[in-house]
Amino acid sequence: MAPVTSLASTVDQRIADALSAALPEAGPADPLLRRSDRADFQANGMLALAKKLKGNPRELAAKVVDQLATGDVVKEVEVSGPGFLNITVTDRAIIETLAARSSDDRLGVPFATDPGTTVIDYAQPNVAKEMHVGHLRSAVIGAAMVEILEFTGENVIRRHHIGDWGTQFGMLIQYLTEHPHELDHSGGQEVSGEEAMSNLGRLYKAARTLFDSDEEFKNRARDRVVALQAGDAETLARWQRFVDESKIYFHSVFDKLDMEIRDEDVVGESGYNDMLEETCRILEETGVAVRSDGALCVFFDDVLGPDGNPTPLIVKKTNGGYGYAATDLSAIRDRVGNLKANTLLYVVDARQSLHFRMVFETARRAGWLNDQVHAVQLAFGTVLGKDGKPFKTREGETVRLVDLLDEAVERASAVVREKGEAVGLTEDEIVERGRQVGIGAVKYADLSTSAARDYKFDLDQMVSLHGDTSVYIQYAYARTRSIFGKAGDRTPVARPELELAPAERALGLHLDQFGEVVAEAASAYEPHKLTAYLYQLASLFTTFYDKCPVIKPAPPQEIAENRLFLCDLTARTLHQGMALLGIRTPERL
Repeated sequence: MAPVTSLASTVDQRIADALSAALPEAGPADPLLRRSDRADFQANGMLALAKKLKGNPRELAAKVVDQLATGDVVKEVEVSGPGFLNITVTDRAIIETLAARSSDDRLGVPFATDPGTTVIDYAQPNVAKEMHVGHLRSAVIGAAMVEILEFTGENVIRRHHIGDWGTQFGMLIQYLTEHPHELDHSGGQEVSGEEAMSNLGRLYKAARTLFDSDEEFKNRARDRVVALQAGDAETLARWQRFVDESKIYFHSVFDKLDMEIRDEDVVGESGYNDMLEETCRILEETGVAVRSDGALCVFFDDVLGPDGNPTPLIVKKTNGGYGYAATDLSAIRDRVGNLKANTLLYVVDARQSLHFRMVFETARRAGWLNDQVHAVQLAFGTVLGKDGKPFKTREGETVRLVDLLDEAVERASAVVREKGEAVGLTEDEIVERGRQVGIGAVKYADLSTSAARDYKFDLDQMVSLHGDTSVYIQYAYARTRSIFGKAGDRTPVARPELELAPAERALGLHLDQFGEVVAEAASAYEPHKLTAYLYQLASLFTTFYDKCPVIKPAPPQEIAENRLFLCDLTARTLHQGMALLGIRTPERL
C-alpha cells in the first residue's frame, strides 16, 4: 500500500501552485516550507524569488496570497517580516490527513524514490576477545540504520567484519599445540558463551605472556601464522575452533542487546583471504599502488606524517604480509562486484576516519567506487564516563559490555518494580519489562546523540522516567494502551468536523511529520533525528493527556472518539518508531 500524502506535502504543493499562478515568469519555485512556532507552517521561498525577479518580497508574497485558495486545507495566510508566509491549516485538514492513515501500516512513511542495495558493515567484534563498551555504538547504530533503511524500501545486506585473522592466532594456536592439556576445561560439557570466551581469554593471556618472554616461542608462533595463511589443515582446524567458540559468545552478547546477528552475515577478515593477492596485483598493474622500500603502497598528496613527508596506505608489507587495507579493499571489491551494492555504509569509530578516507580514495582510483557506487563512513564518537573521560572501570580497565548491559537491566528492573507492582505486574512480567527497559535505555542513550559526538554513559539518567529517555517514551506508549483498557465500548473514530483544542492540534501536526522524519533519518544516516521526534511526540502526548480528557471526566461521545483516534495513532507511531531503533514498547509498565 502506498503511503498517504502528508499534510505538509499538501500545503507545500498548494503554495507552489499559487507561486506559479502569481509569478509565472519565475518558473518552478520551492516554497521552502517548514514547521513554525508562529503558525502551523512558514514558507520562506519568497526571499530568494524576490532576489531572482528583482522585486519587493512582501509585494510578491501578497500576490501569492491572492492566488492561494483557503477553506479546505489552508485556513489563513499572513505575510510577515520581509516576505515570509505564515500558514495556518484547518482542523478538518489535520484530522482528515491523519484519518487516511488509519489503514496505512506505514504511517505515512514514503518508500524511497530510487531504492538500491546498501551493504552495512557494523557490529565487528574480535575473535578470542571479550566485547567491551567500545563495541556498543557500532552495533546499536548499525542495527538501527538497517531497520530504518529497510523500512524505506532499501535492499539492505548486513555484514559483520569480525577480526578473525592475524598474528594473535598464530600465537594462540602454537600455545595450544604445545600445551594441549589446556585445550578444554569444560569437562566435555557444553559451555555458555561467556564461559567459552573466558576460556579463550585465559588462553590468550597465557600465550601472550609466553610470546613476550620467550623469543624461540615467538618465532614458532610467527611460523604458525605462515602455516595458517598457507592453509595447513591442523592449524586451520584449531583456528576454526576459536572462531566457533567466539561466535557462541558473540551471539550471547547480541542476545542481551536484543539484536539478531545471523551466521550468514558474519564475514570476517578471513573471508577475503583468497582475494588479497589479486587485489594487490590489480592495484600495482593499474599504477594505483607502487612499491616503496619493498612494500606496496598508495600515496596521497594531502596525507602527511609529522615529518611532512607523505604517509602511505600500506596494502602489502615488506615481509609479504597483508595489512588491513588489503582486506578492506578486497571487501569493497566483493560488495560491489558480487553483492551489487550501490552504497557501502561503514559504522566505524571516528578514530579510523583517516584509514577509511584513504581506502575509499584508493577504491575510487581503482574504479571500484564511482558516481554510481559510493562508500560512506558513519563515524561515531567515544563512550565517556560521567567524568567526561573514556569509560573505564575503577581499576582503569575497559568495561566489559556484558557487565554494562547487566547493570542497565538491574537498574531498570528496580524502576519497573517500583511502578509495576502498583499496576499488578507479575514477577515474570517485571523481569521481562526490566530487560526491555534496561536494554532500550542503553540503545536510546546512544542513538539520541548525534553519532559523530562523544556521549556520557550515565545509567541514572538513562533509566529516569523524566527527560529525554527511552523509559519516558515507553511509559507514554504504555499510557496509550492503558487508556484503551479503560475505554469500554468507545472506539477510535476520526471526527474531522470537530474543532480541535490546542493540545490536539499540536499532537496531530507532529504525527503528520513521522514520514518526513524517517525519510530524513534514512537519507542522512542520522537516527538521532528519529529519537528527537519520538521524544517530542511523547511530550506532546503527555500534554494532550493532561489537558484533553479521554476517559475521565468523560467528554461527549464524538470528542472521546476523536481523542481515542489520536491516542491510537500516537501509540502506533511510538511503537513503529521505537521498533526502527530496535527498542521494545511494553503494553504495560
